[in-house]
Amino acid sequence: MSRVVDNGDPRVVGPALPTPRGPWSAIVVTALARCPSSRALPMPDTDGIDPYGEDLTLALHTCYELHYRGFDGVDPLWEWDPELLRLRAVLEGVFLAALRADTPGGDDVAGALDALLVEPVSGDGVSHYLRDSAPWGAMREYFAHRSVYQLKEADPYAWVIPRLQGQAKASLVTVEFDEFGGGRAERVHARLFADLMVGAGMSPRYLHYLDDVPAPAIAIVNLVSMFGLHRRLRGALIGNFATVEITSSPGAQRMVQALRRLGAARECVFFFTEHVEADAVHEQILRRDVIGDLLRREPDLAEDVVFGIAATQLLEGRLSEHLMSAWRGGTTSLRRPLPEDSVRT
Repeated sequence: MSRVVDNGDPRVVGPALPTPRGPWSAIVVTALARCPSSRALPMPDTDGIDPYGEDLTLALHTCYELHYRGFDGVDPLWEWDPELLRLRAVLEGVFLAALRADTPGGDDVAGALDALLVEPVSGDGVSHYLRDSAPWGAMREYFAHRSVYQLKEADPYAWVIPRLQGQAKASLVTVEFDEFGGGRAERVHARLFADLMVGAGMSPRYLHYLDDVPAPAIAIVNLVSMFGLHRRLRGALIGNFATVEITSSPGAQRMVQALRRLGAARECVFFFTEHVEADAVHEQILRRDVIGDLLRREPDLAEDVVFGIAATQLLEGRLSEHLMSAWRGGTTSLRRPLPEDSVRT
């Protein structure tokens, strides 16, 4: 199996700053292009701003990326700049309020987890479409959408490790160890997705497709970043992690079938075969050992766990609706068509 080539250059270069999509993202991007200072950042009125729209979503994502790899040429001091954090808190407030308003609430963790195991009878979701009839172009678009998260897969969950205790901590680390390749760099899941991108004739560079990906996919990444960065939302992060792992295996199996139907490269297929088995095991660990132990120690977090599950389903549903609407309408699901050099040869 071919792998992403390491050219021997040890330097780490962050991605370029994204192109703004409105006033809030313009403020963030413009600020990051200069040196931090004590000057207050503008704060536009949030009345009427779409909590799931392009502008707020990109602005939040840009702020969050400072806690990951940063951006090329951006001063690292911006990560904890008080003014930028103040602006981020305003955007987070809008996003979080919308998520809470648009999810049902409750504290029935067992019921919420059981519901994740029930797949719709209709079978008309994204992975079903990709498996049954999608052209290669739709598959490439799907990879571009998912690359915003998959090239950092499992990183946000590392933030919750010091916020857990006992078996919950030990078991979550077990899952993370698998996500990070079991100590082998070439098996790190983010690296496997980079290999997939190369196998699909696409760029494996981190955030290479950010300017092409619309808000629905980016909002999902913002969700896990927000949950991970706030200790008070640790229960929601665990709910999100459980949702991802419980729903991953069946979808990954359909992706394997889709990629084999399309004659995709082995690297593309391997990424998903790896997840079919691994996530089936992770599902049990997260449900029994992580969530079970967490709620024995902190039963008051049950509502947050349910919220994390529901918010994840909400945003995944929005992405699915966006993708299927575009593909059924015969248009690209991206903000612009993929360039010709990304087409598989």
